Amino acid sequence: MGLRTFDISSLTQTEIQSYLHAAIAPRPISFASTIDKNGKINLSPFSFFNVVSMNPPICVFSVTSRARDNSTKHTLENVLEIPECVINIVSYNMVQQTYLTSTDYPKEVNEFSKAGFTELPSETVKPPRVAESNIQLECVVNDVISLGKNGGAGNLIIAEVKRIHINEDILDVNGKLDPHKMDLVARLGGDWYCRVTSDSLFKIAKPIDNGGVGIGIDAFPQQVKNSSVLTGNNLGLLALVKSLPSDEEVKAFSKTDEVKELLNTNIKNRTVLLQLKAQQLLDNGRVMDAWKVLLM
Repeated sequence: MGLRTFDISSLTQTEIQSYLHAAIAPRPISFASTIDKNGKINLSPFSFFNVVSMNPPICVFSVTSRARDNSTKHTLENVLEIPECVINIVSYNMVQQTYLTSTDYPKEVNEFSKAGFTELPSETVKPPRVAESNIQLECVVNDVISLGKNGGAGNLIIAEVKRIHINEDILDVNGKLDPHKMDLVARLGGDWYCRVTSDSLFKIAKPIDNGGVGIGIDAFPQQVKNSSVLTGNNLGLLALVKSLPSDEEVKAFSKTDEVKELLNTNIKNRTVLLQLKAQQLLDNGRVMDAWKVLLM
């Protein structure tokens, strides 16, 4: 694999943005509603956004100055006047309307009206919530940190969550958020976005016997570690086990109909066939059985 290396000083601001926006993705979208001291409301999306603390619960999002003239955006001006905001989480059914609010409308324009969203009064802060959003986070702004003085510089808004509103339709039977129902979207580079669907969801297992520490790839037998069949993801899954199966367990599994024929295969092909079988078992979540096959 050849690597192309760039020094930041050799790139234009447009090139830096192009590479970083595309590389650091997908990014969740902070659809932030704010209000100024005169009661004028602003609604705008920001993809420099994440949750960074649980106690206290803190979200951060960054509002960049305009690269063309280094002017500030209304969201930043508002939180400096009234240090409150609502972060509305964006789902697929509202993403096109959300995009409309990224336009630089004049200060007096209410983006709720422009984009056809419904204002919902908040309970602890002044800015309204977006009724169409399935998750609304009422926040107070604890701090705003300037990250630079030139056009394109960020202003990091540190927002403490005070109240969470969740649409019951996206909860599972246990009252937890169900990723299959949330239909989230995220920002990529350029004009690209992505949608979290059931087909795109997958789990990464915790070490077997929850709470344990996996053995790690460095503890693998050489023929497994250096396999030309097993992928990096396969190896990562195998490394989650707390211990390898015993000789007795391997022997017992070798007598099952599932693998008995493989052991009678020509010895030149046996290792590859066993590793392919282990890969199949891994794809079906049978990690310990995969190990038994690999140790035969």
